[in-house]
Amino acid sequence: MKNFLPLIFLSIFLLQNCTTPSTSNTTSENLISIPITKPEVVPNRYNVAFLIMDGIYNTELTAPYDIFQHTIFRKNIKPMNVFLVADTHEPILSFEGIRLLPDYNYLKDEMPKFDILVVPSAEHHLDSDLENEAMIDFVKKVAKDAQFITSHCDGAFVLAKAGLLDEVASTTFPSDIPKYKEMFPHLKVYDKIEGEKVLFVHDGKYITSAGGAKSFEAALYLCEHLYGKEIAKSLAGGLVIDWDLDKVVHKIEE
Repeated sequence: MKNFLPLIFLSIFLLQNCTTPSTSNTTSENLISIPITKPEVVPNRYNVAFLIMDGIYNTELTAPYDIFQHTIFRKNIKPMNVFLVADTHEPILSFEGIRLLPDYNYLKDEMPKFDILVVPSAEHHLDSDLENEAMIDFVKKVAKDAQFITSHCDGAFVLAKAGLLDEVASTTFPSDIPKYKEMFPHLKVYDKIEGEKVLFVHDGKYITSAGGAKSFEAALYLCEHLYGKEIAKSLAGGLVIDWDLDKVVHKIEE
């Protein structure tokens, strides 16, 4: 038994050192960090910025993102570069718990000119987010030169707060329309047409949608506007969506 005692003590010592992390390995210098890589901006494409923040709702982001990103697989069109833009490079946590890594920090980074801005809905778009002056200023700045500004669900509140919808018609999440009208009583708002809920409104370069799963419809509409009916149907088919603009309740202001 004497011959085995040193081996037993050595085994205990090694086990303790394997299972107990050294304090020298937990310093900030040794933490693994995610490298910030510069997004690829492919030329001759529309640059699309998706404004994201903590509490963003998955569907209002992923629905238009899927539609727009899939344009790169269609021939003979000007497809889209899609980017996630936030006020940080740290991961953004969606309302449903998905972690998203921004491509650009609009407070610090040099960014390309964005042709299309997408403002999905987020948890605090009816309150604290509207007090974020840096975010509102970013939206105003992009909107100045962008070809299209789109919102989904309560993203319309952000556009309204920025003063972008003062001269155009718009809509938002159906149950939030009373609050929308209360906060912005001067706006022209569409709720229903002949008793049916309006899914999206297009006025000038602004497209606002009811959000949810109907965010797909608003995104497909913009693609049909840019590329034509056949491309829009092709994009919809790739996501198993039956797309027919004539069957979608919407309003286009002339």
